[in-house]
Amino acid sequence: MVSQKVTIKNPTGLHLRPAGNLCKEAMRFKCTITFSFRELTANAKSVLSVLSACAQCGDVIEFTCDGEDENEALKAIVEAVESGLGE
Repeated sequence: MVSQKVTIKNPTGLHLRPAGNLCKEAMRFKCTITFSFRELTANAKSVLSVLSACAQCGDVIEFTCDGEDENEALKAIVEAVESGLGE
């Protein structure tokens, strides 16, 4: 299991389009990918779960990856968030 904190960069936070992009990136991997924000733990492979976190620009979330490709998944997810998730 590996984890890393990352700050949401895109100005509108994790609304539908970036949430979909995050899920699309997460679905490429076999491992379990979740993130924690406030008291919520969200499944990064579920758009509804990502949206329910209501993370905004500047919020810090912590991704956790667990499984056979966890290191690659964590690196890709963190890079995607830091690049603004296509926004």
